[in-house]
Amino acid sequence: MADPVKQIRVALTGNPNAGKSSLFNVLTGSHQRVGNFPGVTIEKLEGYLDYQGVRITVVDLPGTYSLTPYSPEEIVTRRYIIDEKPDVVVNVLDGTNLERNLLLTAQLMEMEVELLVALNMIDEVEEKGISIDTDQLEKLLGAHIVPTSARRRQGLDELLDHIVSMCDGQIEVIKNKMTFSPVIENAMEKIVALLGQQRELGSTNHRWLAVKLLESDREVYTQVRQYPVWVKVELVLQEAITECQRLHRTDPEALITEDRFAFVRGAMQECVRLPRATRASLSDYIDTVVLNRVLGLPVFFVVVWAIFQLTFTLGAPIMAGLQFLFELLARSVAPLLPNAMLRSIVVDGVIVGVGSVVVYLPNIVLLFIGLSFLEASGYMARAAFVIDKVMHRFGLHGKSFIPMVTGFGCSIPAIMATRTLKSRSDRLATIMTIPFMSCGAKLPVYVLLAGAFFPPAMAANVMFGIYLLGIVVGLWTAWMLKSTVLKSDSEPFVMELPPYRWPTLASVVFQARMKALMYLKKAGTLILMAVMAIWAASNFPRSSRLDEALVLEKARIEASATSPEVKAGELRQLNSKVQAAQLEYSLAGRSGKIIEPLIRPLGFDWRIGISLVTGVVSKEVVVSTLGTIFSIGRSDQGAAGLSSILRNDPGFGRATALSLMVFVLLYIPCVATLGVMKKEVGSWRPVLLYTGYVLAIAWGASFITYRLALLMQ
Repeated sequence: MADPVKQIRVALTGNPNAGKSSLFNVLTGSHQRVGNFPGVTIEKLEGYLDYQGVRITVVDLPGTYSLTPYSPEEIVTRRYIIDEKPDVVVNVLDGTNLERNLLLTAQLMEMEVELLVALNMIDEVEEKGISIDTDQLEKLLGAHIVPTSARRRQGLDELLDHIVSMCDGQIEVIKNKMTFSPVIENAMEKIVALLGQQRELGSTNHRWLAVKLLESDREVYTQVRQYPVWVKVELVLQEAITECQRLHRTDPEALITEDRFAFVRGAMQECVRLPRATRASLSDYIDTVVLNRVLGLPVFFVVVWAIFQLTFTLGAPIMAGLQFLFELLARSVAPLLPNAMLRSIVVDGVIVGVGSVVVYLPNIVLLFIGLSFLEASGYMARAAFVIDKVMHRFGLHGKSFIPMVTGFGCSIPAIMATRTLKSRSDRLATIMTIPFMSCGAKLPVYVLLAGAFFPPAMAANVMFGIYLLGIVVGLWTAWMLKSTVLKSDSEPFVMELPPYRWPTLASVVFQARMKALMYLKKAGTLILMAVMAIWAASNFPRSSRLDEALVLEKARIEASATSPEVKAGELRQLNSKVQAAQLEYSLAGRSGKIIEPLIRPLGFDWRIGISLVTGVVSKEVVVSTLGTIFSIGRSDQGAAGLSSILRNDPGFGRATALSLMVFVLLYIPCVATLGVMKKEVGSWRPVLLYTGYVLAIAWGASFITYRLALLMQ
């Protein structure tokens, strides 16, 4: 029997924008899985690779600046290191900004973990003329340092060699302990001695526990308080507080923080040589524009507008190609299925329904490529900085911008991302704002309707306007909530501005591929099931009276003395007429007729009403429903015919299209989003109240849009 493959578990830690996730992607490639850490909604990325006969599992821990358990990211990172005890902790440092990054390294040193440092972005370090004495820095940190560049795939083999060697015991590292001021060290020595008497604490790092107790760490406080030794430990803590106040006029927590910063500054002074200040860099010149208090906001809107123009312009020919393929498929399959029911299932249901969603994949991918480019380049952080003042005017925290931008992709992870906001009122207001951001599922609706009723250049502007409307309504909602039921002061906003970087093609393609696969998976599962349910509801029950009339009328046409071409045309018209009547008689038709009086003032008929009801499952289903219902009896046209069918339908027009886009933007989010909202808010009552609010807002905004559009025609 073959020996099992050796397993090594590696945890990647580091500051945000240090290149940690890029390193993770380069190391693990496609061998990744996404989940959540137990008990929280923080995303967990785990991947693996095989190297020198060893299976290395890599866990990408959330980016964090410290290990003080205030934010969910800090809690998750610290608990994982303590509870899971990875074989190696790789601390990824941004070599161009060591002073900020080393603060986390100092806290990892205190934990006495198996630490390995990846000095990332070494290519940029060299380009900027920064000199780093890695040998001396290794001695100070008590950890080996491997220069890497995830962007250029430099140093990866050396990093993996060190990981394997550390686990095999081939590399011996003398772990350095952080030393603190005498008053802190004295108190720590007493606490360590006391903790050693408590057998239940076992092999826990007592020195680290002592540091945390002196820092008033709530988690460690809770842990130690349950043991009898706490009585003596508390006396030592009180003595330390008194001594720190007497000697340094501060408390132990502040003194420990000062000692860490002193260590970092000393390491920088001893090991790092920065180039002399020269003329302003290109980044500085760019920032004078994008961070300008007058120009910054207009520049942001121009950048976003340009992304929409590119999305629509570049996506149009690719989308046309996909439309042609689905049209060809529908026309090729229809003659092969003589049974009318089976032909309707395959063509009207599967090909038309699913195809009407898949054809918009190019636009989805292009939009996410644009957003990924902005984030990876460093511009998105600037946008958050510029918009911070605007956010505060509406009562929101500046950090709310990040979940809101995430909401342009999907509302679910965006709502989860609000956990980084410490204020509950800020978090709740942001949660109620996010569904107004146009998620990727709404984009196919906009592309279909804008492309059907507007020329390409105007269509991109219409889509941009829809996105802006969502932002305006979301901010207005936040202002109302923060002015009434969620009234409180927003916290000050501090955000790191990373240097500008040209994103690598590999990282952009990776993000686009992940989004495309997720979209196609949804099209092949959820949307396919919804399409089949819609097809069944649109075809059953059937009216025997209409079927009998169809048979009699067909017989009359066949017996007439007209030419074959005229007969074929009359039969097509008859079939379409009967199919339309059967649709009204079906379950879907009856349901649509019930809600039609409510939506008729918005320019919607019962067919559109059906699509809005099914759209609560997922917004892409609005398109597939329209494709299924409006294509009943038109199987020869295929998916590509949907735009022209809507354009030529007497019940549809430009005013109806604009009204429908506004309604889809603002009405009830998908059921999965509602479920996550309930989980984050804590009960169904506010979610149900919010549902009623968005329905009212959607109805009112669509009504105004429809009436104004009619006046302008």
